[in-house]
Amino acid sequence: MEGDFEELDVKNGEVTWERTRCGAVIQVVGYVVYAMCLIKSYYLSRSLERLTRNRSLEAYMVRESRRHELMNDLKVTRISRQLIRMSPETFVKLCKILRDGKYLKDTRRASVEEQVAKSLYILGHNARNCSLSAFFMRSGETVSRHFHRFLNAIIKMEDQFPKQPNGSEEVSPEVLGDSRFFPYFKDCIGALDGTHIRVKVAGANARRFRGRKGYPSQNVLAACTFDLKFTYVLVGWEGSASDSRVFKNALSREDKLIIPQGKYYLGDAGYMLKTSLITPYRGVRYHLKEYSNRSPENAKEIFNHRYASLRNAIERAFGVLKKRFGIIGGTNEPQYSLKTQTDIIVVCCILHNFLMGFDPDQSLIDEVDR
Repeated sequence: MEGDFEELDVKNGEVTWERTRCGAVIQVVGYVVYAMCLIKSYYLSRSLERLTRNRSLEAYMVRESRRHELMNDLKVTRISRQLIRMSPETFVKLCKILRDGKYLKDTRRASVEEQVAKSLYILGHNARNCSLSAFFMRSGETVSRHFHRFLNAIIKMEDQFPKQPNGSEEVSPEVLGDSRFFPYFKDCIGALDGTHIRVKVAGANARRFRGRKGYPSQNVLAACTFDLKFTYVLVGWEGSASDSRVFKNALSREDKLIIPQGKYYLGDAGYMLKTSLITPYRGVRYHLKEYSNRSPENAKEIFNHRYASLRNAIERAFGVLKKRFGIIGGTNEPQYSLKTQTDIIVVCCILHNFLMGFDPDQSLIDEVDR
């Protein structure tokens, strides 16, 4: 009997051992399979990562190639004038001034040239960030950031463009070389007037800014010389303000309009006659178009006709300014805050003076004069 039990115990032990060994083998096989899965997953993820990285690199190279192509296009005068409103040589000069003067710096991903080109395109075409984002293949946030950097950089050049007269200037060539004007207007330093530029304001302020145009606008006062360069620009006044009120403020504010002793500007009939601001005879023809069919017939009409011919410089300056920079020349509601809109007007005037000095674009002036 005892022998039978011993034999049974041996058999049970062998079964238990066999089960244990099988379990161990299965466990080892499971670990091996699990390890192989981990290794396969690792290499698969590395492959996907390399593929993604290659695709990202490929996309990056495509974007860089596109931007490089656009910047090369700016070397062609016709395309350059169409895109950024200036010749390639003038574009290079502007970028050099901004870089050398440390007004604007290259970033890790965008050169000064790219930032300037994008910003000039916005000013010239009133382009929105979303459309420019696709055009230059940059995010809308990047385009906006570069645009505001550019505005700040140009405003820093305000001490160079424009410059107010100090009284020591020689008689303007436009006056000196024309017997209709010299010596009668030898002390005239330019013309001034107001122009309305559309703005976007909160509903509560819309009424104050709504002027004769029927939509909210700024009444911008500007003075210019007879070669169409601005000498003074005052922005920020609501469209409902009269020209005379804005002019009065320009004479008393801290950054005031300077009219040297013995000199004067020409202003239209909306201003009050002063020793420093000559206006036309009232009740007498003075618009140039009024003389198109009938010549001046008396001394007052002769004065008004010659006066209007000279004062037309400010109208021409505004015309060139708005023709060149569509962002302030259109009637569409702007997309920027009032502060940014004000900065944009100042920047456009500074760039206008810069271009009238280095790249006036006679075809644009002729288009305005027609």
